[in-house]
Amino acid sequence: MTTRMITLIVMVLGAAFSRIIPHPWNFTAIGAMALFGGAYFSDKRLSMAVPLAALMLSDLFLGGFHSTTLFVYAAFALIVMMGWYLTEKKSVARIGGLSLVASSVFFLVSNFGVWIMDGMYAPTFKGLVECYVAAIPFFGYQVAGDLFFSAVMFGGYELVKKYAFSPAGKLA
Repeated sequence: MTTRMITLIVMVLGAAFSRIIPHPWNFTAIGAMALFGGAYFSDKRLSMAVPLAALMLSDLFLGGFHSTTLFVYAAFALIVMMGWYLTEKKSVARIGGLSLVASSVFFLVSNFGVWIMDGMYAPTFKGLVECYVAAIPFFGYQVAGDLFFSAVMFGGYELVKKYAFSPAGKLA
């Protein structure tokens, strides 16, 4: 296993740890972790497997499996695939833009799951709207977390590449 691969795996596991430490609701590195994995793991299977495994490990620790888990993991997988768009050309604008889209995808898919699975809202269009409206207070933290942790993960990795490894800035 290369130094690059170990670094990526450690960063993804570290991001999953953000769910375990005290934090405001939805202010975690989960969306950033998915984008990052999709962008940096060159093997698409690994880009999906490593972040999903990290998410699953944190869910095991937190007891995070619930009726909407399938929707959460589906949103997460979609965000990993969005990260594939960043594999060739990463820029602050692209990463920031996709972080915002990732927050929106997660919000839409996971809350759709709440509406379908939890029985808290009527199975009508009005119930769906009520579900999304009730989730709006959490969306701001989701956006803030995705933007903040995307900056930390993408920026941190680029700094590691540039300064911590070989003099030419290339990972072993």
